[in-house]
Amino acid sequence: MARLPVGVQSLAIQCAALAALVLLARLLPPSFPFPDSLTALVLAQGALAAALSRSWRQPPWWQVLHLGFLPGALAATQATLPGGVYLAGFVLLLLFYWSTVRTRVPLFLSGERARRTLATLLPQAGPFAFVDLGSGLGGVPLFLEREFPQARLYGTEIAPAPWLISRLRAWLKGSRVEFLRRDYASLDLGEFDVVFAFLSPAAMPDLWRQAQAQMRRGTLFLSLAFPVEGRLPDRVEAEEAGGRHTLYAWRM
Repeated sequence: MARLPVGVQSLAIQCAALAALVLLARLLPPSFPFPDSLTALVLAQGALAAALSRSWRQPPWWQVLHLGFLPGALAATQATLPGGVYLAGFVLLLLFYWSTVRTRVPLFLSGERARRTLATLLPQAGPFAFVDLGSGLGGVPLFLEREFPQARLYGTEIAPAPWLISRLRAWLKGSRVEFLRRDYASLDLGEFDVVFAFLSPAAMPDLWRQAQAQMRRGTLFLSLAFPVEGRLPDRVEAEEAGGRHTLYAWRM
């Protein structure tokens, strides 16, 4: 199960939770106080799906999604909203997450603390080229621009809406950061002195192989929150071990 794409995992979890409740309802004696309202049943299914997600060690935000998925779907079917509202919601989600099933990388946003920690690991003198793989809304390179005026800063993002927002932010700020709408797998990482990623555990093995094949000796590979399995980092910066703000660094 752990090797499947997260979307397939989640579909299996939702189906398993629903099937378990149906089976339980048939096996329990009539005198057992089993929930008989539809609302209570979907809430129970959400709780069971969240528990299964936790047992399969999915990230915490997936547990929240599992908890609210079926109750949210029920609420949507009972609401008297125009059809265009649902279409607009679907298109909006598609613009933000349309590549997630393929890449297994949801939209993650780094915080101010992580960005400041990242800045301490970058070259403090002289020019360098930096790229943020999966740059989301552009927060990391836009922050670093203030701290490193000598650097050439890039961000890559494949989802249309985050890329467009990052481009708009750069235009409003008069920024020189270049945001590319490209899959990072198509980049030559050898063009950069520092490669930074905040992706997902599923993406790290392929990205590490790409970094080993392309990055030049002495350049820096950084990953926020997600280490490379089987390869100890040269440096770890963290206020709490294994936490969301842990930054892993490898000198290539």
